[in-house]
Amino acid sequence: MGKRSLEQRLNEGTVVVAEGYLFEMERRGYLQAGSFVPEVALEHPEVLKQVYRDYMNAGSDVVLAFTYNAHREKMRIIGKEHLHEPLNRSAIRLAKEVAKEHPTEEALVAGNISNTNIFDSKDADSAEEVRSIFAEMTTWCKEEGVDFINAETFYYHEEAVIALEEIQKQGLPAVVTLGLMGENILRDGYTVEESCKILSEKGALVVGMNCFRGPNTMQPYLKGIRNEVEGYVGGLPIPYRTTEEHPTFFNLPDGGCSCSLPTETTFPTSLDPLYHNRYELAEWAKEAKDIGINYIGLCCGASPAMIRAVAEAVGYESINSKYSPDMEKHFLFGKDKTLKDHNLNYSKKA
Repeated sequence: MGKRSLEQRLNEGTVVVAEGYLFEMERRGYLQAGSFVPEVALEHPEVLKQVYRDYMNAGSDVVLAFTYNAHREKMRIIGKEHLHEPLNRSAIRLAKEVAKEHPTEEALVAGNISNTNIFDSKDADSAEEVRSIFAEMTTWCKEEGVDFINAETFYYHEEAVIALEEIQKQGLPAVVTLGLMGENILRDGYTVEESCKILSEKGALVVGMNCFRGPNTMQPYLKGIRNEVEGYVGGLPIPYRTTEEHPTFFNLPDGGCSCSLPTETTFPTSLDPLYHNRYELAEWAKEAKDIGINYIGLCCGASPAMIRAVAEAVGYESINSKYSPDMEKHFLFGKDKTLKDHNLNYSKKA
């Protein structure tokens, strides 16, 4: 079977996409929280390949090259601008190696560009600097042979437009997703619905939202985008219990915390007690599919087990679905007839 393109897969059904490498690498101990630069692509390529593999085996149709924050400005801040191009190329090459391992159909490989944190809608020079950052990264993506480019987590509409334009110059399909902060509007005054409509009309294959918000506070906006956009729509929330009062994970409180945190907020290293469980995420994925979201996944904080639950919820059996929960043989909660009654009868007291 040949490898279908992203557009072919979208035409035929839901595409599942695992994001969240940043938090997963930090959790595994191979990335520094704060600077959040993916040096792992050069320092520990075997670790990055395993995470790519874990997410693909959990059901992701896409291996997303881990170049989030691997742009020139971030590399400058940590004093490693000379590693910029090698890091980008390594991340893509490792993704391509893993994508070929898929036993039934080679996974798609996506290049990745993201918010630069230097764009300022009141500063024309910043727009040109951002354009040059995206131009070189998209050029490397093209040269390394990615299937499409995922441009993500933009909280300025105008920066997202620059990203789309630079992807289109390389002749590659574009997925462009926005990160909506707590004021519920993009920082240059556009609503996410307006922005996605414009981006779609300008030729982005998929538009939508990723990161910052959990399912509860992203879903209403995904519905609005779906109503406004004729093309494909993507939704990739974080797996944390955001609320109307605290719509993003940047200022999410934890009333049960018993220690003084080294940071003012639970973001980014104290969010653990605020996770959604996999079943809640599966329910969201079903609802997202039902309202017509085509490109479904999870972002920062996602584990492979969560990705698998999302994939199964939209109707797919992943490579690692053979490891999905089955309590049939459990000594306290199972149904197998050979289990011991004195344990089964004790389950409520355990």
